[in-house]
Amino acid sequence: METPDNATPTGIAAKDWAEASAEPQYRAAVIDLLGALAYGELAAFERLAEDAKLAPTLADKAELAKMASAEFQHFERLRDRLAAVDAEPTSAMEPFAKALDDFHRLTAPSDWLEGLVKAYVGDSIASDFYREVAARLDSDTRGLVLAVLDDTGHGNFAVEKVRAAIDADPRVGGRLALWARRLMGEALSQAQRVVAERDALSTMLVGGVADGFDLAEVGRMFSRITEAHTKRMAALGLAA
Repeated sequence: METPDNATPTGIAAKDWAEASAEPQYRAAVIDLLGALAYGELAAFERLAEDAKLAPTLADKAELAKMASAEFQHFERLRDRLAAVDAEPTSAMEPFAKALDDFHRLTAPSDWLEGLVKAYVGDSIASDFYREVAARLDSDTRGLVLAVLDDTGHGNFAVEKVRAAIDADPRVGGRLALWARRLMGEALSQAQRVVAERDALSTMLVGGVADGFDLAEVGRMFSRITEAHTKRMAALGLAA
């Protein structure tokens, strides 16, 4: 995926948390962001643990359990960071629970392969979005966000398993391509809903709190996210 501008940080991005958080609206935006991320990691842990039940082999089950553990460790880091900046973690996560729960309810996989595609496609769209935002955050928050977005290994695992399934039965590819397109639509819809409902986050995105974002840049950001999605579909052997 093409990364945002890598020039020397300016404005908020050149500050640490102690300096940047003196701006109340920026502090509120970051707490929203960390709350959304924390609930996302907790939901990912629960989903991967549930998906492990669909695994066809014991080795696959163990692999998903390992990934679920990594997601929970990411959640703990975010929870601890929220507490460290005097934000109550549960209260910070609560505004995002319904949107994420709705997304997972609307995109419940019917089998093992759909679960793999959902984790790979859905989680990657969210990660791309958060990486874009991270470029405009203070240095301390940016470091944490990028650390918890580290790949847990699900990407390579999903690509290997999905490609093998398509090789064994090419008809599987059409079904999974339709499924991935649905995931893309639902993920973007829920993300837009969350941002629209949170004033601090929306201000951050369109150029108030975090410097560097304007409406045109938001459009370019979503273009980059869509392009990255197309590349991931190709990696899976699916048509975007």
